[in-house]
Amino acid sequence: MAGVELYDYQQDAVQKMKNGCILCGGVGSGKSRTALAYYYLQNDGEAGCLVGLEDYIPMGDPPKDLYIITTARKRDTLEWEGELSPFLLSTNSEHNLYRNKVVVDSWNNIKKYAEVTDAFFIFDEQRVVGSGAWVKSFLKIARRNQWILLSATPGDTWQDYIPVFIANGFYRNRTEFTREHIVYSRFSKFPKVDRYLNVGRLIRQRNDILVNMDFKRTTVSHHEDVFVKYNIEKYKDVARNRWNPYKDEPIINAGELCYVWRKIVNTDESRQVALLEIVEKHPRAIIFYNFDYELELLREMFLGRADCGDTGEFEMAEWNGHTHQPIPDAKSWVYLVQYNAGAEGWNCIKTDTIIFYSQNYSYKIMQQSAGRIDRLNTPYKDLYYYHLKTRSGIDLAISRALRDKKDFNESRYGKWIERRRNEK
Repeated sequence: MAGVELYDYQQDAVQKMKNGCILCGGVGSGKSRTALAYYYLQNDGEAGCLVGLEDYIPMGDPPKDLYIITTARKRDTLEWEGELSPFLLSTNSEHNLYRNKVVVDSWNNIKKYAEVTDAFFIFDEQRVVGSGAWVKSFLKIARRNQWILLSATPGDTWQDYIPVFIANGFYRNRTEFTREHIVYSRFSKFPKVDRYLNVGRLIRQRNDILVNMDFKRTTVSHHEDVFVKYNIEKYKDVARNRWNPYKDEPIINAGELCYVWRKIVNTDESRQVALLEIVEKHPRAIIFYNFDYELELLREMFLGRADCGDTGEFEMAEWNGHTHQPIPDAKSWVYLVQYNAGAEGWNCIKTDTIIFYSQNYSYKIMQQSAGRIDRLNTPYKDLYYYHLKTRSGIDLAISRALRDKKDFNESRYGKWIERRRNEK
């Protein structure tokens, strides 16, 4: 069998990796393959096998048990099984070359492995943030096993690194980190970081554990804003009267106000027409959406098309919190994906097109969603992203936040709207 050939930037990353590191690479950069290559070398594999110079050379038998903690979707779609096979590893003992145990499970079940010792853990998709049950299990595992962590976005703030810093022995616990580095605001009703102390030390610690993959994409991404119409009078009535026309009752907070505005702009018929025009041009497309009412609209549009007796083959499938269907395999198809359920943990090389039916508040989720088709093995050079939006205040405000690589904040936007209203 031929060796497991890696790209140059993956080989460089493997050489820099160590126990307790974070392998940081963009969406689609091949972090899974790189992580398994590191595991292979740590268990007496031959470096030549990873550069295509030698046929596959088995590891020392048995290598350490391998536990991969990943998203539920990656577990269920057997994505890691495909990455394991070139190394002759499998979760099925009959197909595994070695006598070791190979387990792939989701973060929801991490507690089951808190007592495991002397094994190797790959933590896929960064989830060790905060101080909840997952973090407690992670810290317990890290003390007794070898481990690495894979992430496209390792941390937005220094607090996000606390569990990994503790696991690496930089601090005894969260209290020590807080005492040495955090100054809380005196004027906030809840704990809010005002500033960090001794940031130089934090930077050195992060650089010590962060291994960046120097991944240069060959694809070219084309993002297009598609502006559609909306009911301006209805939008203004809500702004003026603070009345929810869908529930026929007063609007009580900024969150509800933003939700109503978004429903007005997202359900306008012009948005649906624009979507159909894009799908006519790109007959295989992933469509991201936020709300259940959007899903109902999309179902009506495309179920009708699937049942209309067209001569061409057409399919519709969904991935959300309730339905987990595979990507269609027809001549023409649409795949309806809810942001929170499907922004990460899977990939698709069957299409070059993603349509964002509405915008998500999170810059990170938007980036992760776009990365579903931007993979190393995609056959497409050009990738197309269509952002459906209006020139309404709510859509433009969300766009500004995302353009600045920030998350949209409903409460802050609501206060700004109230100030403008009072000034008038």
